[in-house]
Amino acid sequence: MIRINRQTDYAIRLILYLAQQEENTRIPTAKALREMQIPPSLGQRIVADLARSKFITTYAGRDGGLVLARPAQEINLRQIVEHFEGQFFISDCLMDKSNCPFDNKCPVRLRWVKLQSQMVLELEQITISELAQDALSASQLFSIDASETVIP
Repeated sequence: MIRINRQTDYAIRLILYLAQQEENTRIPTAKALREMQIPPSLGQRIVADLARSKFITTYAGRDGGLVLARPAQEINLRQIVEHFEGQFFISDCLMDKSNCPFDNKCPVRLRWVKLQSQMVLELEQITISELAQDALSASQLFSIDASETVIP
């Protein structure tokens, strides 16, 4: 089964949460972790890793907190996934041709290559900015004003 690990999922949540804030607004680390339901023990490691890899900037002290290190439209899912998971392969035969005795004559491998490139391209095209906009749209869809409620 192809799936990302919990740490990657939490990192994406945290970056997305920061992207949804007013630009350059510092969000306290504890608040961001709480809002995204990330356990503090794991959250501190993720924050440190994201800061080292220049996804976020951290500020210490009373007025400290977290902000995105670069614009959300410059961060895509492939960057985050590959940072935490390593290079993405859907099959061992794509990692090393010697893993497949049939090489390019294998019809399955040829399909894996095509599927692999489509998945990587999709991960590259999904920006954090786009996800933040999707989250805003979704929250607007589900917020119902009581004065607009129509009872048949």
